[in-house]
Amino acid sequence: MNFSVYWQHADAVSKTLYFILLAMSIATWTIFILRLLGTRQLKQQAYAQLAQALATLKSKLQPLSFEQRKAVAEQALLRQISAEKSQAEKGVSVLGTIASLAPFVGLFGTVWGIYNALVKIGASGQASIDKVAGPVGEALIMTAIGLAVAVPAVLGYNWLVRRNKTNMDGVRNFGSNLHTTLL
Repeated sequence: MNFSVYWQHADAVSKTLYFILLAMSIATWTIFILRLLGTRQLKQQAYAQLAQALATLKSKLQPLSFEQRKAVAEQALLRQISAEKSQAEKGVSVLGTIASLAPFVGLFGTVWGIYNALVKIGASGQASIDKVAGPVGEALIMTAIGLAVAVPAVLGYNWLVRRNKTNMDGVRNFGSNLHTTLL
């Protein structure tokens, strides 16, 4: 049975679940591709903004004592690193949410499909394997779709978290070097 035949027999709940999983899949790939393309640019931008923030501070710090300069520069550095981290993490939590929810949406679709199949089988009074296999097989497709949405979300989430951690470590080291140079 091809998908169009299955789609014709699907009820509103099943179709809604398909659209939810489709939206989750589109969101996953969009976030992942945008973050993938923007990672290098984000890192370079973070270094530039960090250097600019501390350079701007340099002139303001001259009249202050060493301890005051150190505290002000450290505060500005931490504030800028925090802003860069927030920028780098945009959308990553959505991937985590999709990775967690998609299998359950698929599983709900499976349960719903099996329930509908059993109701139809009960109404027809025939429970032969040829009557059971089609509807139950169709219902199991929802589990596969849920997993097909969840797996890329999990992989993308884990990759982006690792990448962000590595990049933020580099930004912190760069900021620390700037801080030392400034003082």
